[in-house]
Amino acid sequence: MSNVDWALATEIRVAWGDMDAFGHVNNAVYLRWFETARIEWLALVEFPEGPYPSTTTSTLGPMLKTVAAVYEAQVKYPDVVVARVRAEPPGRTSVKLVYEIESRAAGRVVATGESVVVLVKDGRSEALPDDLRVRITSRRR
Repeated sequence: MSNVDWALATEIRVAWGDMDAFGHVNNAVYLRWFETARIEWLALVEFPEGPYPSTTTSTLGPMLKTVAAVYEAQVKYPDVVVARVRAEPPGRTSVKLVYEIESRAAGRVVATGESVVVLVKDGRSEALPDDLRVRITSRRR
């Protein structure tokens, strides 16, 4: 594990079905592990989701704009990985999340990544509310 303070860490069991024909976890699974950490982080900071508070016809919520991964080492079944996430300082309508995946079996980081999550209202980006900015900033690390 790196010396970074992470906002959240979650353990995920590697499933037999996560492996591909080459006998290691398929690269797309790492993105699912990022997703698991991201969804838990969204709940942690109480990121808005669902009907917009002032109306029942508008929707408000997170949208994944970008995601990238750097694969450092293979993971094989059986294993448990730890998916970690932290936020960079929020922008006007979005926040960049940084990820790290550690293999318990290997005892090392096997992947890193990042994504950008945008607050969207009715399909258009929306400014992050001040109270959300405070929650993101207070739980960044």
